[in-house]
Formats: sequence, C-alpha cells, structure tokens
Amino acid sequence: MGTPSSSPDPPGDTRRLKSPTALRVVLGTQLRRLREARGVTVAAAGQAIQGSGAKISRMELGRVGFRERDVMQLLSLYGVSAHQEREAFLTLVRRANVPGWWQQYSDIIPSWFEAYLGLEQASSIIRTYQPQLVPGLLQTQKVARAVIELGYPHQSADDIERKVALRMTRQEILTQPDAPLLWAVFEEASLWRLNKDSTMREQIQHLIAMAELPNVSIQIIPIYSGARVGVGGPFTILRFPHADLPDIVYLEQLTSAVYLDKHEDVELYVMVMNRLCTEAATPTQTITLLNNTLKKL
Repeated sequence: MGTPSSSPDPPGDTRRLKSPTALRVVLGTQLRRLREARGVTVAAAGQAIQGSGAKISRMELGRVGFRERDVMQLLSLYGVSAHQEREAFLTLVRRANVPGWWQQYSDIIPSWFEAYLGLEQASSIIRTYQPQLVPGLLQTQKVARAVIELGYPHQSADDIERKVALRMTRQEILTQPDAPLLWAVFEEASLWRLNKDSTMREQIQHLIAMAELPNVSIQIIPIYSGARVGVGGPFTILRFPHADLPDIVYLEQLTSAVYLDKHEDVELYVMVMNRLCTEAATPTQTITLLNNTLKKL
C-alpha cells in the first residue's frame, strides 16, 4: 500500500536546509502528518519501534536524533511502501544526523543554545530586539569578549576565547550566499555601556559597515525615547524558508531558553516588534545617529 493521499509532500524539498536542527523538525513534522493521516496514536507508534509515546512526541518535535531503523518501521506502520519515498526519508534522516559546525563547541555551550544555533542557521529572516546589549550577530570581537566575560566570570581564559570564536563564526551567516535578512532593533544606551571610547568607536564603525549590507537593517532607539512596548526583555523572531518550519520566538534566560511557536504567541511578538520599529529611528536616521556619536568620541 502506498502513501495515503492526505500525506505530506515527500521531503525532497529540503535541499536548501543545511541545519540538522531544522531538518529534524521538518522530518518530525512529516512523520507526525503521516501518523495522523493513518489514525495511529503516539502510543501505538511508540510500541512499533519498541519505545514509548513520549519518544514519538520528541521525534515529531525534532528534539532528538533519528535512527534509520525507527523511521523505516514507522513508515511501514504508516503505509509508506514505495521505495523512492522511503529512500527520500532515509536521505533526510542521514542529513538530519550530520553534526552541525557548532558541535565542536558542545562542551562549552548548553543544549538549549545548541538548538537555537541550528535554527538560526536555517532561518531566512532574523528579527531581534535587545534592550541591554548590541545584538550578538553585530558585536565586534572586543565587545563579544567583554560580554562573555561578564556572563561567565568563572570560566577559563581558553573557554572564553572559544565562546568568542563561536560568536564570530555565527556572524559569518550574514555574508554567506542566501544570507538571512537581519532586522535588529536595540537601545542607544547599549553603546554607552561599552567601557572604553576606543571599543565604542570600533563597535560603531562596525555597525555602520554592517548596515551597508543589503540583508542587514539596524534601528536604534534613542536614549531620549519614552516608554516602549519591548520593556519585557530581549527576544528574537526566526522565520524559515520551509513550510514545515513555523516562525519561532526565542527567549533567552540566564540558565535556559524558551521557544514559542504557537501562532498566537508569535503574533504577539511580531506586533511588539513592529511597534518597536515604528518607535525607533529609521535605518537612515540610525546611521546619522551613529555618525554623530562618533564625532563626540
């Protein structure tokens, strides 16, 4: 018996996705749709792979790796017998299990941040609001080091340097082919929190240079602005080029992170982001503000 007519499209349209994290989410979504189309419960699916319903739920959310044997057993349970379709799923499994470049830093970064790195790499649009600091994707090496040292005061100098290297490597996404659009809004006060004039000058010059990229838009909220809708804290909204990846809101905390993908939650943060953009200086005004600040240093 072949795939039911209500099944999702074959996973062959994932070639643009290079992040294993995103590929796991897509694969999990495809498997969930197949299961639901067949009317199979998560408990029954778990029994089919000698696991549990909880394991199936984690697989369908893309939060764990996939074993080829498990996926083949699930496809058989869901009625997918065509060789070409099964091979397409197997190919996706293998791609999803390939470690991302950030795996070399897995000993110094928490698992909840590894997930974000994978999603960031797969994104087509990154919208971020930062009330306290220059966004990480726009920080100079000196600023990144100062921020990391502040957040991890007890780590070794070697681990600090590796974290800096990780952040610098993350930034390469903005200049690669098919680079995502970065739309960053942050407070002018974050510039004045830099301790040294030379560090501040270098950071401002870097921001001006980054703003010249066609895929980077920067908006600064001047110090004299009044109360804003974003006072609740920093957040990032990620959008992806694949239909099976919903928009995700990322909220980072000191020891964990929250990922929101429910439509109503995402829409609330999109509304907040839009209002912040209207209250901030426009991208052109922001460059003027940055140049004027340079003159004062």
